[in-house]
Amino acid sequence: MLIVHRPGMLTTVQDLGRWGSQRFGIPVAGPMDAFAHRYANALVANDDSAAALEITLIGPELEADEPAVCAVTGARFAVTVNENAVPLDTAFDVPRGGRVRFGARAAGARATLAVRGGFDVPVSYGSRATSLVSRIGPFGGRSLRAGDVLPVGAAPARHIVPPPNAGMPLPDRGARLRVLEGPHAAMFERSSLELLYAERFLVTPQSNRMGYRLDGPRLMHAGSSDILSDATPIGSLQVPPSGHPILLMADRQTTGGYPKIATVISADLPLAGQLAPGDWIEFAAVSRAEALTALKRQQRQLQLEPWP
Repeated sequence: MLIVHRPGMLTTVQDLGRWGSQRFGIPVAGPMDAFAHRYANALVANDDSAAALEITLIGPELEADEPAVCAVTGARFAVTVNENAVPLDTAFDVPRGGRVRFGARAAGARATLAVRGGFDVPVSYGSRATSLVSRIGPFGGRSLRAGDVLPVGAAPARHIVPPPNAGMPLPDRGARLRVLEGPHAAMFERSSLELLYAERFLVTPQSNRMGYRLDGPRLMHAGSSDILSDATPIGSLQVPPSGHPILLMADRQTTGGYPKIATVISADLPLAGQLAPGDWIEFAAVSRAEALTALKRQQRQLQLEPWP
């Protein structure tokens, strides 16, 4: 097990999410940066859906009660084991009684820490993901606290290793996110679409895992700002009557009643997940074919090879 001595700012247990229950009003949750999650699990030979830790802005201090193999991906933290620096994007050993500490953060907002065997916390509605808004998941659906104990599952029998340099570029105080227009683009004035692609938006301090509230030019509706509630995919850019868009993220609600002017493509969702309050966003429209090509290219980065 790993024992939490300091929890960090916001550290939660996540797997790839609670898919298939949205029709019951149960949010998906899961990692803000699914690429970093899958990459960390691959480095320690786990299935990519194994439960890992998502670490936000300030990292934790953890103690291993038995030898463990861990990996940290995503945001660039200084990580040590018993005061000795360990590399990111590489599996490293933690001895019995060893302490994993997170220090200064250089880039990105969220890191993933995976341990070989995954965290064997209870399953809720088919997933080990923590949904902070609905309070579903391990530890009553809350972030970690000092004194929490994280049991580790059995190590997988098959060892695999991802190709080298599979990590992704991180935001530099902001990011350009590609979007598919719609599904409700026709409900907005044409000038609003022009502003969406021409101006920068800032991630405000009112942002969280549920969504990023963005400050910037107002995106005006052509008529009503209400729709019959429908599904809210991750990456949806929902625009309430204020005209200030909300980028829906991992802990989003299952349905919403505001029009969605655009949706961030799947390949750029990990980049969006690495943004923090104060960072800027620029949006660029792409075609469905371009979005699929970008996703296929990203998936090839995580092609796994047998480890002899």
